[in-house]
Parts: sequence; C-alpha cells; structure tokens
Amino acid sequence: MGPTPDFKRPRGTQDILPDEAAKWRALELVMARHAESFGFGEIRTPIFEETELYTRTSGASSDIVRKEMYTFLDRGGRSMTLRPEGTAGVARAYLENGLASAPQPVKLWYLGPLFRYDRPQAGRLRQHTQFGVEVFGAASPLADLEVVLVAHDLLARLGLERVVFRLNSIGCPACRPAYRERLVAYFGAAGDRLCPDCRERVGHNPLRVFDCKSEDCRALLDGAPLSVESLCPECEAHHLRVGEGLAALGVPREDDPRLVRGLDYYTRTVFEAVYQPPEGAAGAQHVLCGGGRYDGLVEELGGPPTPGVGFGLGVDRLVATLEREGLAVPPAGEPEGPPVFVATTGGPSEVEGLALARRLRGAGFRVVTDLLGRSLKAQFRAADRAGARVVLVGEDELARRVAAVRDLDSGVQTEVPVDRVVEVLAEWRRR
Repeated sequence: MGPTPDFKRPRGTQDILPDEAAKWRALELVMARHAESFGFGEIRTPIFEETELYTRTSGASSDIVRKEMYTFLDRGGRSMTLRPEGTAGVARAYLENGLASAPQPVKLWYLGPLFRYDRPQAGRLRQHTQFGVEVFGAASPLADLEVVLVAHDLLARLGLERVVFRLNSIGCPACRPAYRERLVAYFGAAGDRLCPDCRERVGHNPLRVFDCKSEDCRALLDGAPLSVESLCPECEAHHLRVGEGLAALGVPREDDPRLVRGLDYYTRTVFEAVYQPPEGAAGAQHVLCGGGRYDGLVEELGGPPTPGVGFGLGVDRLVATLEREGLAVPPAGEPEGPPVFVATTGGPSEVEGLALARRLRGAGFRVVTDLLGRSLKAQFRAADRAGARVVLVGEDELARRVAAVRDLDSGVQTEVPVDRVVEVLAEWRRR
C-alpha cells in the first residue's frame, strides 16, 4: 500500500484504470459501429448548457431539476448546468445548427458523461456515461420500432440474452389532460397516504407518482387509472402498431401500463430494457436503458413541430452487467462497401423491411430504412443521396417471398428470394 493521499475522488465518481479503460474503449467502438450500421451519425454537445434548457424541457418540478442538477453561475453571472440528460442538448443542437431544414429524418447518436447529484449506489453514479440515439422528424411507429431495435440488437450483440423490453403509452396533448384529471382526482382522495414529494407532484405532473419508490405510494398504484385506458384513437393505433411490430420482430416485451419516464417532454411510447439475472444468481433485475417519444420537445425550444424518439443507455451499468455475466466485448468490425437502403411500399412490407435490414446488419452492412412512409420515388431519391444500393420489399414481392435488388449506379435490378438477399449483396460487395 502506498501513502494515504491528501485527496480522494469525489463521492459518486470512479477512476477507470488502464486495464478497465481498454474494455471501455472496445465497448465504445462496438456501440459506435452499431449505431452507424443503422445510419446514425455521431453528435457531440457541450457537457454544460444554460440551466433554462433543462428547467423548461425536463419540468421545473421534476426530481432532476429540483434535486439532482449540478448548477453554477459562470463569471458573467449566467446560470449553467452540467448535463443531467442527453436529449435536450441534442434537440437544442438540432435546432440551432439548422438540422431541422436538412432532409428528414435526422438520426444522431452520442456518448458522454452525465451528472446528477443523487445518492450513489451500484449502477447509479453522480458522474456516469451514457450512450444514446435520437431520431428527429419521423412520426411513424416505424421510428419507435427502429429505436427499440437499436437497443435490443446492441444488447444481443454483446451476448446479453435475458433482457425484456417493457412498453407503455402515456398519450399526447390531446388525450393526456383528461387522464391527468382522473389521476388528480384519484391521488387527491388518497390525502396523507402519499409521501410529501408525491403530494407536490400531483399538482404539477401526477404521472410522476408512478416513479415514486415509497412503499406507501406504490401501494396506492394498484388501483390508479392507467394511461392506456385514456388514449385517443391516434395514440391507441400508434401503440398497437409498435406492440405488433415488436412481436413480429421477435423482441421480448412486456406491456407495463404503469411505466412512465421522469421527464416532462415524453409523449406516447415509453419503454425500458430490463436485464433479468439467471434464477438463483446474485443481483436483482435492473434497467439498462430507457426512452420513448418526445414529439413536442423541439417545439418547446422554439422550433417547428417535430416528432422525435430515442433512448439513453447507462454504460457504467452495462459494463458491470457484462462483467457479472462473464462476457467479453466482441470485435466491433467495420461495415464494408456502400450502404444499403431497404425500401418498402407500406403495410406488412414495412416490418418485413425492418427484419431484412437486421439480417443485413448482422452480415456487416450499413442499412437505412424508410421511417417516413414516403413514395418509392422519394425513397429512391433518399437512397441516391446516401450512395446506397436499394433492396425493395413491396406488397407484391412480399406475397411472392422475393425482393428486388437494385444498383442505382448501374441501374441493374435483380429479383431474388428474400432469404438470399444477404448472400447476393455479399457477392456484389466482393466485386
């Protein structure tokens, strides 16, 4: 043992030493390559922003704003806050840098430190690292599905098999006010049975009561109104399509009608990826990542109405889970050749297109899918801008279990069985 140092690292932080740092670097490269295989581009935003960015978007009464932010005055007397979550800063950058005028959707990934003044515990540090993805400009449930697939397929790629995605819908501005009234009436009748924090939450955002860890509050949740009981037809249809799509793609999921998120900007879809340890193994189940829709966030920052969806994944907790499972980080690999654009014609072909895209990514291709429900002509233009080859899966092709593979450079189109698309494109890549 060496001499006792005069200083120690701040509580709730960690030093990552060389051997461990090598594992982190390998994992970070896998995450980067994985996001890029879905057509996401990297974004890096400042680790501090104007405090109002978070108070306006997260909710002034949220636990993050009230209890957890590291806020300070700079030398100009401006209030600044170390980044407590990733999405608001990315949305600010999307708007400030003119990405709202770029071809949509805009798909971004990020990796960096977050700071929350919370009670330190396993998997919850005051400085922790988060990997996240955001999709702006796509209102379709296909965007929700793709975001979930990014998380699911990353965890599967790392060898984590006992992961279940919990899914819920918390509605939109059209249907949430009526649901809020039902919650206020229900929790208002509970009176002093709510903890002091939740009594305050009821007046600002009663959905946050579902996030409370107090046993007394949790006992009241069994009879509380559920958001899925108050959805408008549009939200109900959106939620149904997301659930059906996940089932068709084989993503393990549980409907959790009490699942909410702790930030005010979420709408419609919310989800979490929950790791479930083997029976009898040490450690409890825990959340690896969480996310959902935030269709009003960009507008809240002064931009045009812009749908959005994404997730954040805690890298520290992921590293600990991989170590507990005895899993080594696999090689990252690097996609070869031009990207592939999977075009569809709507209906069942959309989910079939997502499934084909997953198989292509598994073979090392970068693959982009249409998330906007565009015409084939518009999809081909998007593929041309990306310098991609096109695989068309339409209603007619789906019925015959074939796909049309088109090279936009040469104009050559070949019709092949769906189960041979990966093989054919691999041959084209070797040419």
